[in-house]
Amino acid sequence: MADLDALRSRWTRALEGARGASAGPDPAPYADNLLARWQEPQRRYHTLAHLTAVLDHIDVLEKYADDPDVVRLAAWFHDAVYLPDRSENEERSARLAERALPEAGVPEEKTAEVARLVRLTVTHDPADDDRDGQVLCDADLAVLASPPSAYAAYTTAVREEYHFVPNDAFREGRSQILRQLLDLPRLFRTPYGRAEWEATARYNLAAELEMLSLGEGGES
Repeated sequence: MADLDALRSRWTRALEGARGASAGPDPAPYADNLLARWQEPQRRYHTLAHLTAVLDHIDVLEKYADDPDVVRLAAWFHDAVYLPDRSENEERSARLAERALPEAGVPEEKTAEVARLVRLTVTHDPADDDRDGQVLCDADLAVLASPPSAYAAYTTAVREEYHFVPNDAFREGRSQILRQLLDLPRLFRTPYGRAEWEATARYNLAAELEMLSLGEGGES
């Protein structure tokens, strides 16, 4: 069970860090709106547990970021709009950030950076000099390096989110995503991610792809 008070505190620290010396309205209503979004009933993987995990991974990687608080705000927004049967979730999430953050007192430049980072999670392919993008993408993909039981729970939750997709179509679509990830020169861009997560993630992805090719994954 997610600790909502702890998450509200993490939101407030990130928001105040991004505001800097600028004043702004009470952070609490913005936190509550986002927390409600992350608890919507259609979610099975993209839940508060995922948000918490991404924030935890950013804490591990923050020394590699240029602006860790902006990266944390991007984590809060990166799946704030999530409907499994829609393809524009990242874009809609970025637009939500563009509306909410200026109202919450975040300067225009930092709001634009949050929105850019959210859109980057479509590809998880940040540029070599995009330190904030590298941290967010590594934190979001760190689940791929989970131990076997946790990785199995992750793949089960993803399948549950896409329960409306027939098995054959799910296997085909999921396999395409796995191949795209495996084709990346590097899954993780930060030194920590490359050292600690890359090998395990590639093993997990390859094993899942093999299971899907044998027709063993994607069962309802």
